Amino acid sequence: MKTLVIHPKDSTTHFLDIVYRNIDDLTLITGGVSKDYVMEQIKTHDRVMMMGHGSPGGLFAVGQFDQTRGFIIDHECVELLKEKDNSVFIWCNADQFVERYDLKGFYTGMFISEVGEAMYCGLPETEQPEVDESNYSFVEIMGECIDHDPKTIHFVAKERYGKLVDHNPVAKYNHERLYVNF
Repeated sequence: MKTLVIHPKDSTTHFLDIVYRNIDDLTLITGGVSKDYVMEQIKTHDRVMMMGHGSPGGLFAVGQFDQTRGFIIDHECVELLKEKDNSVFIWCNADQFVERYDLKGFYTGMFISEVGEAMYCGLPETEQPEVDESNYSFVEIMGECIDHDPKTIHFVAKERYGKLVDHNPVAKYNHERLYVNF
């Protein structure tokens, strides 16, 4: 299966590299190309994985792509993404994007990956070790099951990441916001 990973280069989301490090037939785009190029790549790949910072409007370009207006994945990409049934959407509030356009795959809601986000989400006592444990546990689990179908990815992520919820409030928050649409 040819997999396209769109992961805008950003030191605050570098830990997400672990999710796709063991995928064999991988094309990785981190920036330096146009949105038109990204859209052409979406057409020619079997699976599309998108990760980084985002909003209900899509995946932020974070200044890494040519000729974008803030997003590298947004409404302009929807028709291409509708042709895929096994996409992965990992960014804050990807759920609103995926559900608005009825896209298929594994996706996250608001996802705390930084202490500042934890404070914003009502967890003011959060410290960096809790965020790190949540982040690295999540990506290790995802990396181990990423070659499965979205339904299996969701099941494994909920089961294994769920083991943190009793002692890690960040993981508990994120765990409640893991979804699948198939």
